[in-house]
Amino acid sequence: MSQSQRSVLPVVLAAGLGTRMKSSTPKVLHQLCGRPMLAYVLDAAEEVGHRRPLVVYSPATAAITEVFADRADFALQSTPLGTADAVRAALAAAPTEIAEVLVLSGDVPLVDPDVLAELIDLRRARDAVMTIVSVRMIDPAGLGRVVRSDDGGQVLRIVEQKDGTPEELEIDEINAGIYAFDGQWLRRRIGDVKPSPVSNEFYLPALVELAAEDKRAVISLEVEDDGTLAGINDRSQLADAEFELRTAINEAHMLSGVTMVDPSTAYVDATVELASDVILEPNVILRGSTRIGAGTRIGAGSQIVDTIVGRDCLVWASILECSEVEDEVQIGPFSHLRPKSSIGRNARLGNFAEVKASRLEPGVQQHHFSYIGDAVLGEKTNVGAGTITCNFDGTQKHKTKVGKRVFLGSSTMLVAPLQLGDDARTGAGSVVTKDVPAGMLALGVPARLREPRKPGTKLPPDKAE
Repeated sequence: MSQSQRSVLPVVLAAGLGTRMKSSTPKVLHQLCGRPMLAYVLDAAEEVGHRRPLVVYSPATAAITEVFADRADFALQSTPLGTADAVRAALAAAPTEIAEVLVLSGDVPLVDPDVLAELIDLRRARDAVMTIVSVRMIDPAGLGRVVRSDDGGQVLRIVEQKDGTPEELEIDEINAGIYAFDGQWLRRRIGDVKPSPVSNEFYLPALVELAAEDKRAVISLEVEDDGTLAGINDRSQLADAEFELRTAINEAHMLSGVTMVDPSTAYVDATVELASDVILEPNVILRGSTRIGAGTRIGAGSQIVDTIVGRDCLVWASILECSEVEDEVQIGPFSHLRPKSSIGRNARLGNFAEVKASRLEPGVQQHHFSYIGDAVLGEKTNVGAGTITCNFDGTQKHKTKVGKRVFLGSSTMLVAPLQLGDDARTGAGSVVTKDVPAGMLALGVPARLREPRKPGTKLPPDKAE
């Protein structure tokens, strides 16, 4: 890290609610691939200096102070009156000895930290009091034009569309709204910015002419128009940024050994971790803190949220939420893991199997049309079709504990609270309301206890239901 980067205070402007988003949520808290857009700006800011970013907020965007309390310091702009006014609020909250200030916009989430580092180093190298990032655009209409000196070396002023002469409006180089300043000069001159006669607001580009009065240089770093400096003002631009970011995320995963059968339909949040040899079939959605182990295939139509999936698993057309799945598990099609579920190694969940806040130990088989809630199922237990844990009595939830190698006959109702011992069995259609000791058979409605019969034998007439 260069000396210039070590001395930088990043200031992020985030006081605008973003009325074109038509939302009560502050614009910079809208999500991009599972994270608020402001998070990406803070990532870039943190790469170019060791100081915590200083985020300028307003009463309308106060929610950001809670979301990013652990990542930034904050300065209140009580009435948003333009970008220069926002920086003035930031300097009032900043240490007086700050040597350099980097100003970013909270609604430009794709900004490249390498561009920021180059901007800072350029300011130092040219002994400029101010450097700006500029871009040449095919259609610069509506944007501030960068007017350079005759030799092209310095920026003389930034002209807004409404103020430009016909010659100036022919300029295709525009101001991208990212700045690096000499900190002491900025602190001395920020109060001299005059309000716009049109909006009565205070804008940072006015500092260019103040630098000229001081006979100090303002330099422009011209970068390629690759879309990374585009601001987000409405939902359409938000969708465009999400597409660009998702494309980059998917490409990075594929270069790390992940197979995506159709990358255009793989929706993977920035926070998701995928091991090598993971296979994503079409129309897969992976959200939040999800982690997928090596060799696992996520089948078409699956959605996985905040869930850890082990190695060599198969998840097919199923939904997994806030759960853990160990290695070599098969889930689906049309299974649902609700929050706080844990599935042991080599378990099988099939058609329309639902699990909620339960632990299925290794080798459990729960193949079809069944619901397990608030329960623990022991190793190698078999869950017959239609089996349900009746865990709610209308007032509170109750627990069910099932031992190892238990056989639950089709359409068994387990009325909690309940315990079944190892090797217990239930008959098809039984309603079990009392504990079943190890090795016993529960049969009937309500279920009565029997000694289990050997396979292939029948109960005597006097013992039959």
